[in-house]
Amino acid sequence: MHMDILDVSPELAARWLTHNTSNRPLSKGTVQQLAAQIQRGEWQLTHQGIAFDEDDVLIDGQHRLAAIVKAGIAVPLTVTHGVPRTAFTVMDTGRKRTGRDTLALVGESNATHLAAALRGLHLYLHVPNSAWSGGSSTTSNDQLLVMLETHPGIRDALQHGIALNRACRITVTAATIGWYVTTETRPDIDQSTWRDGIITGALLESGDPRLTLRNTMLSLASGKAHRRRDDSREHLLYYLKSWNAWVEGRSMKLLRRSPNETMPKISNHAVALGASAEA
Repeated sequence: MHMDILDVSPELAARWLTHNTSNRPLSKGTVQQLAAQIQRGEWQLTHQGIAFDEDDVLIDGQHRLAAIVKAGIAVPLTVTHGVPRTAFTVMDTGRKRTGRDTLALVGESNATHLAAALRGLHLYLHVPNSAWSGGSSTTSNDQLLVMLETHPGIRDALQHGIALNRACRITVTAATIGWYVTTETRPDIDQSTWRDGIITGALLESGDPRLTLRNTMLSLASGKAHRRRDDSREHLLYYLKSWNAWVEGRSMKLLRRSPNETMPKISNHAVALGASAEA
């Protein structure tokens, strides 16, 4: 068995794929994700590359090769020849490094929630009205790190998101993104009464958007209302609709969304009496 490091061109990758005669089915979603990483310049050389057995049959790396072909860009790869066929059963059985792992390794606390919030923020900023589940919603670990560098305030927003989740069961991701994007867009508004109203529900009258959001989230959590696979997107939509009504001083007794409803824009309305401006 011997190993080389080679710059693998799309043409070479396509030729090697003709040796792919005994591998698992190719996942188009995985190929698309890897190709996108190559095109964004995120590809890095590691010990994980491609491998051929004693008969020069490709037994590992078909998705990497297919991604190079799709991206149309040459990248460096570790190429191993002469791998025993018996080793095939133990290849790719290790756990892939997650966004949580990546953030924890760079010293971030609450890495699980932070990774989910960064992923959600990326989707909110780039594809707010697409599904937030499935292969098309995948965000690379490099993208998460770039998002954190660009939006460091998400760390503080996460603490508010956790508190809101404990109070009314809105997802931590939705509450964190909602807090972050509204405070970034409307720094003129003191949101302490918004947060405290949702957390306690105390002295809120029927029709107060904070009470309506709180009750809607608790109802969803209890199973009394329909839940969706992309709960965080749905919860964020409810959060922003309620927040806009609160800022504008509108009554909101019912919180729902239509099948094709798009993500609300953050209101630029003058601060109403129910909300409070920064001193």
